[in-house]
Amino acid sequence: MPVDPSSLARRVVAEAVGTAFLLATVVGSGIMAEGLAGGSVGLALLANTVATGAALVALILAFGPVSGAHFNPAVTLADAAVGGLRWRDVPAYLAAQVAGAFAGVAVAHVMFEKALFSASAHVRSGWAQAFSEAVATFGLLAVIWGVSRRRSEAVPLAVGAYITAAYWFTASTSFANPAVTLARAASDTFAGIRPADAPAFIVAQLLGAAAATALFRWLVPALPARAPDVVVPHEAPIAPSPSPGSAP
Repeated sequence: MPVDPSSLARRVVAEAVGTAFLLATVVGSGIMAEGLAGGSVGLALLANTVATGAALVALILAFGPVSGAHFNPAVTLADAAVGGLRWRDVPAYLAAQVAGAFAGVAVAHVMFEKALFSASAHVRSGWAQAFSEAVATFGLLAVIWGVSRRRSEAVPLAVGAYITAAYWFTASTSFANPAVTLARAASDTFAGIRPADAPAFIVAQLLGAAAATALFRWLVPALPARAPDVVVPHEAPIAPSPSPGSAP
């Protein structure tokens, strides 16, 4: 059945704008926190954490009804893998998320009078960092799949709470998002990651998301029935109304 092309356009714009605000929050709050923390890395991380978790809740609530508020290629790929998103829509989602992420970094840099983009020198290397990203992303997808199947209205709070916690219990401070990782490599600030370290993070994130999705498909056999409403219930592609006089 043909679908309304404007539906995909709306969803893609929502993904781009939502991801941009997420990155503007992560990078901007990191810059602000580092400047005000008086040299205390722990205090700066705490401020960065609270801002990110709060923004996630607000952004998922704002954009979720349109696109599902994935803001994350790992979530989009996992959703498509269980039938919640058409594979032909995936490239548009991924492109919007990556473009939005870089736009958000640029916005944060402009607000704080920094170069539009700059390669990060923040070293985040080693197997422990990569393993942390696999754990962080596994947990994120587990929260999304586990909560959305029964209490979809609670997913924004659950995701925000989980990311807030994961900032502190993972060695990597829980990027848990390939688009976020790529964009933060272009920010030589508190939230940055050295470009050379980004590929290991991204591979680990995808593996963690795949493992969580495989586990929940086994734990919850009816999971594919909930997949179209991940992260939160949102508009579905709709068929155009029949023209007057056409056959029913």
